[in-house]
Parts: sequence; structure tokens; C-alpha cells
Amino acid sequence: MNMSFKPAPMSDAPQTTPPLDIRRATPNDADAMAKLINIAGEGLPVYLWQNMIEGSETAWDVGRRRAQREEGGFSYRNTQFAFGEHQIMGAVIAYAQPDTVEPVNRDEIPAMFVPILELESLAPGSWYINVLAVFPPFRNRGAGSALVRTAENDARDAGKQSVSIIASDGNPGAVRLYERMGYTACATRKMVKEGWENPGENWILLVKSI
Repeated sequence: MNMSFKPAPMSDAPQTTPPLDIRRATPNDADAMAKLINIAGEGLPVYLWQNMIEGSETAWDVGRRRAQREEGGFSYRNTQFAFGEHQIMGAVIAYAQPDTVEPVNRDEIPAMFVPILELESLAPGSWYINVLAVFPPFRNRGAGSALVRTAENDARDAGKQSVSIIASDGNPGAVRLYERMGYTACATRKMVKEGWENPGENWILLVKSI
């Protein structure tokens, strides 16, 4: 099952654009991918990966293994990096949502996934930004905005008419960033946290027509 994570905390202060390049990930980038996915999820990925350990693996080994997959939402194939100052600054993981979405079956899905999947189902056929994260030293320097624009360009190239993302109301800076970039809050669902600690109360679906 794919899991949607809100972006890492971002300031809504004006941003400048640093010199950076955008490049696609390779299987060799699995370590950076796992770290950025966990940043975006504020610890939720590691919480989930602990339940997927095989043999002598660590939770981080699981994250790297999943990043190296050829298929699935968190595949390196769906990942692009902002690269500057000779290192990875941040990443976006985005891909097309199916045009037709199956109804969410609450009896077959872990409770904490249900609100996110319900929101995903409200934007069928959109280009979905599943993960957006920037390493702390590079925040508030335009990398996040550049990665969002990269995803939007990919959406246009794929013939999509909208881009969607799910954020937490516990991350108001990120929500304001998306709203400044033309995204509109369309729906909310209450979070189910189980053992995961997070300051938010609701997931927010934001959509932009392109």
C-alpha cells in the first residue's frame, strides 16, 4: 500500500532561489530518499517500517529497500532531487493517480491510512505529490518551491489537468506555501494517529488546476 505523507515543515517567509539543479533519482540514492521520506512524514515512515523488517534488517534498511523498488509510489522512478552545493537539498515524489478510484474499504485498511486514502480518492486522475521534503540546512531558500514546480511540469507533460497534495493542519507554513502557489484546500479528514505523535488534527487535500 502506498502511504501519503505531509511535507516537512516549511516557512511561509519569502524565498530566494539558490543555484540548484533538478535531477532524477537512481537506485543508488535510496539512503537519501529514505531520510527525506522520513523527514516529510515526521517520523511516521520509520514507525511503519519497523513493522516491515525482514531478518536482520533495521527500519532504515526497509526504507532503502522500498526506495529501490521498480514499482510502487515510493520508487526511485517517481523521485526527483533538488541538487546544489554538491549535495542533495530535497526531494519530491510524485506520480499519476488512477482515473477511477476504488471505494475505501475501512474493514481491510489500517485505520490510520483511511483518512488519507479517502482524500486521495477525491482527486482521481490528478498528478499526486506524495512526498515533498527539504533537508534543514536548505529550507527557506526556494528548493521546496522549485520541486513543486518540477512536479507541475511533469504533470503537464503527462497531460494531467490538476496536481494534488495532502498536508497537515499542524504544518501551517506548508499549507500557506501551497496556497501561494495556487493550491486550494478542497477537503479535510481527521487524523488517526494510533502510536504516532503529531501536532496536527486534520489532513487537508489541496488541488491546483494546471
